[in-house]
Amino acid sequence: MASMEQKILKALRPQQVQGLSKKTLAKAVGLKKKQKERFVTVIDELLSQGKLLERAGRFFPAEGQRMAYATITRVSGTFGFARPEEAEQDVFIPGRMLMGSMPGDRVLLRISADSGELEKGEVFRIVEESHQPFSGTLQVEGGVYAVLPDHSMRWPLPVVRGGVMNARPGDKVLAEIATRGERHSEHTARVITTFGSALSAASCSLAVLAELGVPIQFPDEVKEQARAIGASAGIHPKEIAARLDLREEIIFTIDSADSKDLDDAISLKKLPGGWELGVHIADVSHYVTPNSPLDQEAFQRGTSVYYADSVIPMLPPELSNGICSLNPGEDRLAFSCFVTLNSSAVMTAYQFRKSVIRSRVKGVYSELNALLDGSEDPALQEKYADIQEMLVEMQKLAQLLIRNRQAAGKLELESIEGKIVLDKAGEPIDVYPRERGFCERLIEEFMLLANEAAATFATEHKLPFVYRVHDNPSPDKLEELYEVLARLGVSFRKPNPTAISKGLADILKSVEGTKYAGVIGVLTLRSMAKAKYSHQNTGHFGLSLKNYAHFTSPIRRYPDLTVHRILSAALSPMKKENLVRHYTAFAARSAEHSFQRELVAVNAERGCEACYKASYMGRFIGQEFEGVVSGCTAHGAYVQLPNTCEGLVKLADFPPGDWGFDGQIAIVNAVRKGRIQLGDTVKVKVLSTNVSAGQIDFALVK
Repeated sequence: MASMEQKILKALRPQQVQGLSKKTLAKAVGLKKKQKERFVTVIDELLSQGKLLERAGRFFPAEGQRMAYATITRVSGTFGFARPEEAEQDVFIPGRMLMGSMPGDRVLLRISADSGELEKGEVFRIVEESHQPFSGTLQVEGGVYAVLPDHSMRWPLPVVRGGVMNARPGDKVLAEIATRGERHSEHTARVITTFGSALSAASCSLAVLAELGVPIQFPDEVKEQARAIGASAGIHPKEIAARLDLREEIIFTIDSADSKDLDDAISLKKLPGGWELGVHIADVSHYVTPNSPLDQEAFQRGTSVYYADSVIPMLPPELSNGICSLNPGEDRLAFSCFVTLNSSAVMTAYQFRKSVIRSRVKGVYSELNALLDGSEDPALQEKYADIQEMLVEMQKLAQLLIRNRQAAGKLELESIEGKIVLDKAGEPIDVYPRERGFCERLIEEFMLLANEAAATFATEHKLPFVYRVHDNPSPDKLEELYEVLARLGVSFRKPNPTAISKGLADILKSVEGTKYAGVIGVLTLRSMAKAKYSHQNTGHFGLSLKNYAHFTSPIRRYPDLTVHRILSAALSPMKKENLVRHYTAFAARSAEHSFQRELVAVNAERGCEACYKASYMGRFIGQEFEGVVSGCTAHGAYVQLPNTCEGLVKLADFPPGDWGFDGQIAIVNAVRKGRIQLGDTVKVKVLSTNVSAGQIDFALVK
């Protein structure tokens, strides 16, 4: 005789899609009055065991259903997307199957079939509603106020009575869901913050930061602690006596002209068989002590955020631009890394010491690049007289280091960044590519050495640590890349599986100076895994290093501060077992949180700069420019101008014809056999800009 459990599951098997109500299910199993209590108990047991699913009072069999927990990422009027946990690709959800879910909601998805390249699914149940605020623009029509969200939702949400605050139509605002209905059309919103006109890039940037949870102001207790530290008079003689005194050594910084947070300085000594490189980093851990208000705030922020001419610092200016900044002519506490290199620029030894330094000069990239190029500017010669001889020796060492890294297979995957110039009113008046000279490369190489030394020290001494790791790319992603390269007509040899990094580096080198150089660099970058922080050392693929960490920027990155603390403890009399016990959990927590905050910072910087670039290009409506096709999608072609501004040519704005995406590299005209593909130089006209959304629209010019 079948059990109650068997009867219930048997009755539900034909009802995987529609399900059955409790009343209909009871009838289907032939429930008798005396079995009611048992019926309810079994249903509860099946639900807890995951054999039964319930939604809106209807029950479904779990067997044969493909279910996954996911987060809603985007919603429009007629469809949405969700990212399943532990997945890399979104699931497409038709509008009627969204169940009123909103971006940020955690949902239980039923994945039913494929929809082209994307899997198709439906929201089975909203597990946890998101209360995340969103940015948008306040509108009014017929006396009814509504907020049009910027990104993840694409329809206006009516504002509840009294929910406008002091915002005016056309303002950029931060809003939240006020009430939810069963359908998206029934949701309402309320304004919680207003930032000013949605036509202002500055206002829109503030909204981007607020939406992503990037705090601008520091709490009062954090500011008070920073002021107290900044006001302390000099460095105590006892502290100097306990450190390596390097104040008479030639040590200097190299940064951009407008940098104020100078957290690294360098020195170099020529040895009979090579060099001793000194990398001297601001000893932030001396001032930011564990669990202090400063430390807690720095941990939450995770990193500084840079955009346009602004910085949202991890530490208050009293520290970041003050006592922790290695300003010239001022005594500063430092954490020094000394790396010994042979005549071939191979690291043979390293040492870490707490020190006190006095920088000779604040070197400026553009000025030092000019000196190395043979500038005869007397003012520059005079300014850098103390360091000029050392700088030339540094140039020789850096050239060898660059050669060695290229030979080892280091990937050169840097994208061209745009420099945004603002007027006194904060409006963008120019955008141009940031120049990268030899001194930028020099500093990069020296910092890489110090970071490698820190990770090597931690590995050799088996310390709990925060590593910067980069996994090997997946074989599938690599095959996709090779297929695209082949379709672009790039001649290449597939890398040996044991030397993928070197093989990819060779491909990138082979296209240098061609029209595909920038595009292939971006495509290669997209085929890579994300570099991240981890308490486990798995190596760094892109740098071709077994050991790597971030040690050189504790003013602006919390992982670096974590590394400083652990290295400081390792150099102290603290017993190894106490160090391991004290820092193991902290290192893991710091790595995970710092990676999440890094992702937030990247999105914030991109979002803010997109607003400024859209604002800048708004003055060129109707004007024509040449650009390079940087991306092709089902929506159209992305074109990047020489100034780094990028816009979309929508399919609707292509010349007449049956245009469509080929799925990989091109937009193709099936009727007239036209073709626009990655790397092509095209002429475009600026159609429109949307500062609020950070969007630029182009049209192709014949």
